[in-house]
Amino acid sequence: MRDRATERGTGLGGFRRFLWWSLAGTTAFFLVYLVGGWILDPDVPVWARASSAAALPVTVVASVVLISRRLPRTPTGADDRARPARLPLLAWLIAGSAGAAVLGVVPLTLRNYGLWSLAPATMVSVAAMFLPRRQRRVLIVTAVPAAAALGGTVALVSGDGLLYAAGFPAGMVAFIAWMMLGMLWAWDVAERLNAARRLAAELAVADERLRFAADLHDIQGHHLQVIALKGELAARLAEADPARAAAEMKDVQRLATDALNDTRALVQGYRRTTLDDEIANATRVMAAADIDARMNLEPAVAADSDRLSPSGRHLLGLVMREATTNVLRHSRARHAEVDYRINGGRAHLRVRNDGAAGSAGSATGSGLRTLAERLEAAGGELTWTHDGDRFVIAASLPLGAGVKGAGTQGAGAAG
Repeated sequence: MRDRATERGTGLGGFRRFLWWSLAGTTAFFLVYLVGGWILDPDVPVWARASSAAALPVTVVASVVLISRRLPRTPTGADDRARPARLPLLAWLIAGSAGAAVLGVVPLTLRNYGLWSLAPATMVSVAAMFLPRRQRRVLIVTAVPAAAALGGTVALVSGDGLLYAAGFPAGMVAFIAWMMLGMLWAWDVAERLNAARRLAAELAVADERLRFAADLHDIQGHHLQVIALKGELAARLAEADPARAAAEMKDVQRLATDALNDTRALVQGYRRTTLDDEIANATRVMAAADIDARMNLEPAVAADSDRLSPSGRHLLGLVMREATTNVLRHSRARHAEVDYRINGGRAHLRVRNDGAAGSAGSATGSGLRTLAERLEAAGGELTWTHDGDRFVIAASLPLGAGVKGAGTQGAGAAG
């Protein structure tokens, strides 16, 4: 099942629609325009016009339906399950092939060498779209000389020009196959690139989860090991030396409290969250999500560490993390910009992104409001604006500002 929001962000949905309309529209147009014009010609016998008029809509509809099966215009999902049952693929192939056969035999019987191969060549190419690559080549390589042989045979029997009668149908089959299968190739390449892009994003998330799991293991492993040893010692001393056993149990309680505090700090991001780390993480994650992210850092974040206090860098790091979460979760962004600079004794951080055409309220959850309160308590400011498809988060903080309660307060839920 494809992610519609993600596809809108990458333009893949529009590319699908373009290919579908180009292929299905071109196929239907030339069949209706060329064959229909021939059917309306009063010089064509009535029996030929009647039989071709019956076969033309069958061929056109079958071709469009088969193209839609191979190149669906919209992602598959619940909408498809809600639709009524459709004819099986083989039935459409048989119906389209029968109609194309009529539209080929009738003009060929009347020695119209420029028209008879159009519908059969179209159905051969449509059928080839459902075959593996090797079998697809065999079908086209077989169809080209077969078309030349049919046209040439009729020309020989009728005494018409052999070169045109044999060469034009063969060229028609080759050209239509080249056009239709070339669009199919572009479609398949886009699908593979989209799958690779989504896999890269999933790997970035998995890497972050592994990092968190490793940090959690480091914290909990040490504390639990010491707790287990002291608990075992206290159990052995419970009868022989109750006072020492009580002291050991107090140590166990202290260690358990330390483990709980360290775990909370890890979950809230205080253990490793800094502005430079979060900017580097945002660059990597946005690139994995196929977002063009520009970083304007004046001066460089790492080089400016001596001017901004550690608690201030930590708080701006939380703002950067929240902004990155909003870009990924609440927008269909294709472009983002991170701007960090020192001006007038204050550090300024601004994150802008496009693709925020939805409601601004979806991106202003408790995380931003909580961070705004914390920056205000530290003498700073956090604002966010939503204008059209643009969403901007701007934070400023005095260089010497400290963060009250940095070790105990949470950053709030993300977005």
